[in-house]
Amino acid sequence: MMRAFVRSPLRHLHVDWCRSHLPLRYLHSKEVLRCSFQGKSWNQASVSKRSPFFTTPIFYVNATPHIGHLYSACLADAAHRWQRILGASDTIFATGTDEHGLKVQKAAKVAGKEPLAFCDEVSHEFRRLFQMCSISYTDFIRTTEERHHNAVHQFWTSLTEKGYIYKGEYEGWYSVTDESFLTSNQIHEIDRGDGTTIKVSLESGNVVEWTSETNYMFRLSAFRDKLLRWLDQNPTAVQPAKFHAIVRHWLEEGLQDLSVSRQRDRLGWGVPVPDDPSQTIYVWLDALVNYLTVSGYPQRTHLWPPTHIVGKDILKFHAIYWPAFLMAADIPLPAGIICHSHWTRDSFKMSKSKGNVINPFDRAAHFTADGLRYFLLREGVLHSDGDYSDMKVSALLNAELADTYGNLLSRVAAPTLNPQQVFPVLDSNLFPSMSAQSSTSRTTDEDYLLVESVKRLPDIVAGHYDQFLFYRGLKEIMTCLRMANAFVQRHEPWNLTKNPIDRPWLDSIIHVTMETLRVCGILTQPIVPDLTDRLLTKMGVGTKERSWDHLKCFEALEGDSREGYGGRRLSSNSSVLFTRLKTVSRR
Repeated sequence: MMRAFVRSPLRHLHVDWCRSHLPLRYLHSKEVLRCSFQGKSWNQASVSKRSPFFTTPIFYVNATPHIGHLYSACLADAAHRWQRILGASDTIFATGTDEHGLKVQKAAKVAGKEPLAFCDEVSHEFRRLFQMCSISYTDFIRTTEERHHNAVHQFWTSLTEKGYIYKGEYEGWYSVTDESFLTSNQIHEIDRGDGTTIKVSLESGNVVEWTSETNYMFRLSAFRDKLLRWLDQNPTAVQPAKFHAIVRHWLEEGLQDLSVSRQRDRLGWGVPVPDDPSQTIYVWLDALVNYLTVSGYPQRTHLWPPTHIVGKDILKFHAIYWPAFLMAADIPLPAGIICHSHWTRDSFKMSKSKGNVINPFDRAAHFTADGLRYFLLREGVLHSDGDYSDMKVSALLNAELADTYGNLLSRVAAPTLNPQQVFPVLDSNLFPSMSAQSSTSRTTDEDYLLVESVKRLPDIVAGHYDQFLFYRGLKEIMTCLRMANAFVQRHEPWNLTKNPIDRPWLDSIIHVTMETLRVCGILTQPIVPDLTDRLLTKMGVGTKERSWDHLKCFEALEGDSREGYGGRRLSSNSSVLFTRLKTVSRR
């Protein structure tokens, strides 16, 4: 059952339609600014309809992890952490490794190892990478586990009993690399340059081979119309819209029944078909059932349905085969399928032959885990391929994490400006509400624009995070942090340290800056968990004060006599959030 999480209402200053829709960077006019501070307040309960059950694909163990695997994991991890911030206490975030199939069988043979020993080694590398990069999964599933074999057998039996699996002769093209069956319309012939030709998949470019054997078939053709209705009735079933349209196009081309087993004398590394030891279950049917396994199937389906995060190369399996399997088994379809694009390197497709595949362990060690996470989620755009370069990573992290984010904390936590090392109190006489601002006030219209922008930030960011548009949420956060840096620069607090009479005004400047940092820190927890933990700890914000319910800010400006976080002592931890990187290219 899908569960909705209601964000606690935040009290906001009144904004008109224009203000609530314009990006922060366009809000410059004094008229718009004044209209938004008329003393009126309103409550907004924002509802996240996202299921608290997230999955990555389970990653194939024929090779070690690459940057694309980490990107999928970061997307799912950020979504999972975000639901926790919103208040979800019961969640599932599942990832893991897909360890069966012909590719694994061949890779193990090349490595001179038994398949399970080979799988153990590669699966461990995925766990190691995810631990290194703070991927907060609740379940790491391996398809070689007994619980999964039991779930696959039960699922197969259910499809068979409902009449959707039958035994027949299969003849057609098969891609070992893609673990996929293809029709003649999905392949083409290419010249190898030596007078011979080979047939390859139109979609992936991988070589296909003709296969003819007796195996089991799934009545996929029976689900074309049902799948079309599902897509048409659920515009967000597959996101972004570009991929929704692609899936619909595939369905309009028609569906053929799908071979869901292989002869065991050819493929022995996999789950055997129940009551037929001569056949092995098709690796993709086996793999997709992992999502049911982690939910407790067949005993129960806890928190079902999930939201799947997948790469575009496996969209067909998740958006056509998997929903058809679930329909056949009378199990609710996924809450959503979030499809992301791939990564190139220096504008070239990554490949082992070119030697340009990015080692995520090396990059996480060099740029820090948070730095690499930040780059992937800041630069990654779901609907189109992202381009990776070490120069680009260094430039982005220096500009935003070191200069914009880190510099702001270093300024206001410096003993020269903040000798008492506290989160100071705002003096509402010196920094009054905008309606009480007088001609003698030191505050400016830009100051109130900063305050208003920070107040509005949680709802804006939430709208983006809920749609997996983390890069947009981060863009808005960085806009506020840059405004806060400009605020500090504008008031030059370093010139206020000598005269005690200026101390209350200096404290008010630091308070506004720290409130901005606190709100931004809570909102960036899903992206850079270690960095934000150090930030919030430095400012005395407890671990139980970092949720959606704690995003209310600037109470003194709203006439609230409570001081909020004012007066708290800063921790003795370092105020350096992110050390600037040397911009060098790494191989």
